[in-house]
Amino acid sequence: MEISKIEILAADLPLIRPIKMSGVEIGVSQNVFVRIETNNGLTGWGEASSSPEMTGETVESMVSVIKYLVPFLVGRDPSAFSENLLEMDRRVYGNSSAKTVIEMACYDITGKYFEKSVAELLGGTKNYRMPVVQMLATGNLNNDVDEALHKADLGFSAMKIKVGGKPLSDDIKRTQTIGKELDGKVQLSADANQGWDLADGIIFAEEASEFLDFLEQPVIGHDIEGMSEIAKISSCKISADEGLHSLDDIKTHHTARAAQGGSLKTIKLGGITKAFQAIELFKKLGMSVNLAGKTAETSIASAAVLHIAAAAPDLSWGVSPTAPYLSTDVVRNPIKVYEGHADPPEGWGLGIEVDEDKLSELTRTI
Repeated sequence: MEISKIEILAADLPLIRPIKMSGVEIGVSQNVFVRIETNNGLTGWGEASSSPEMTGETVESMVSVIKYLVPFLVGRDPSAFSENLLEMDRRVYGNSSAKTVIEMACYDITGKYFEKSVAELLGGTKNYRMPVVQMLATGNLNNDVDEALHKADLGFSAMKIKVGGKPLSDDIKRTQTIGKELDGKVQLSADANQGWDLADGIIFAEEASEFLDFLEQPVIGHDIEGMSEIAKISSCKISADEGLHSLDDIKTHHTARAAQGGSLKTIKLGGITKAFQAIELFKKLGMSVNLAGKTAETSIASAAVLHIAAAAPDLSWGVSPTAPYLSTDVVRNPIKVYEGHADPPEGWGLGIEVDEDKLSELTRTI
């Protein structure tokens, strides 16, 4: 089996409603897709949402890098994951999102070829009916409280408040109020997405961390010392996100006692293989895991997140597929969240059936 063709697509995908995080409002997600064909007639799909603040990549840069990598990948066996990752790393430094899109499509093809799901390719399903983390991200106190109570009634057992904006007092009040209203009924976290400096991070931890199970990325990703300082005074665990791009980053946070867990994304680590290796390392180090998609990805990438989560040795901080936040999807069998929980799609590979006509309608020229 050999890769015979790689097609690249880009699309702007509107969200159901804007998501506010760290002082930024996201209303449209800019995503890149690849469709890989093999010489034996199989097709695989991959996807990544652009995140220049997290990986340094835009849609335009991802498309350029994938185009550059195409001649080095055509003719290769898509199931040779490690060898293909090494080849991409040899040819292009960094650009983890672009590499994620390609590798995801290779996993989809490989599963179809061997008649296995991606979860089975990763060692088999260990987790069923996984708790989905619901974002509380309107930035409005009353709206977020109402949504938290409504989602709890629907069966959601994990929620994440998006904070990191200004003024800090609003984030503190919103977190305290939601925490009091939920009264320990769900696993509650807050995510600042690097939005604070050390002083504000410490103030938030002092005044609001008692209402949380963990606080995610309060300061900029490279500020390990700042993360450690906040961890010392926080009543809850500290989670890293934007600061985790490699296995070495995980070890650094653990050694410095800068985080007791983290949010892992394929686009930061460079694909499914590396994300799964990161989960295994977290387990070994006794750190908690949240597996997340970028805001927001369709059911293609969200299916990948759910397959990785299903095979993961630990999922103590839940899973965060982001397709439910989009106003439209590009697959005929979108992922479903039932009573706050989800499983990966059934079937070989990713288990999704892409609606190519729908995707074509959304595609834009790069």
